[in-house]
Amino acid sequence: FAELHAAVAGLPVASSRVLPGLILRRDFAAYCPAGGDVRAVLVTEPLRPALSAPGSEFVVENEGQYQASVRWISRRTEALMKHLQSNNIKLLLSSVKQEEAVICYAKLYGVSVVECLSSEEMALICEITGVSPYAPFGDNVRREITEIAVATFCQPLLLGSKRCAHIGFTSAGAFQPHCLVLCGPVDGVNEQHAAALQGAFTMLQQLFKRVDQ
Repeated sequence: FAELHAAVAGLPVASSRVLPGLILRRDFAAYCPAGGDVRAVLVTEPLRPALSAPGSEFVVENEGQYQASVRWISRRTEALMKHLQSNNIKLLLSSVKQEEAVICYAKLYGVSVVECLSSEEMALICEITGVSPYAPFGDNVRREITEIAVATFCQPLLLGSKRCAHIGFTSAGAFQPHCLVLCGPVDGVNEQHAAALQGAFTMLQQLFKRVDQ
């Protein structure tokens, strides 16, 4: 329920509504409008490779070696974003904050980015779409991308003064996600309404729960 409702203070209760899809309470780090179905990938790691692997040291003997390494990282990052573009990927959903170079290349190649998603939001997206996070690095950056989610729409949404990402994922099962936007004059009222609605949904869930005979 926490990931399927959003509270907006400062608006009348009558402004509350139900919206199809998911409301991710993060603004787009990069937004590139796209028509039709939007192909998306999920990632859980930075897309700009580090100079050294965890637990190892990166040793350079001069500034030239360091600059060459930085250029290699930049080319590898750009190659990955071009690979996403060549697979018609238009949306990148990340559980970690991506570096500015990734955001710049995403804008260059027409890929929208939403970052810093919670583990609960990522798990819910995986459950709805049936896909797993994409692991881009290894020996072959250009290997086939198989874990692709599809969204029917992907757009910014303004809730009060907060900008969010509103995405309508194509569900892999019968569950068609909708989000409840709860409006109220103050946060306390919204919290009371949210608690009451969650209790009502829990009661309905128990009421319609199948009983094993």
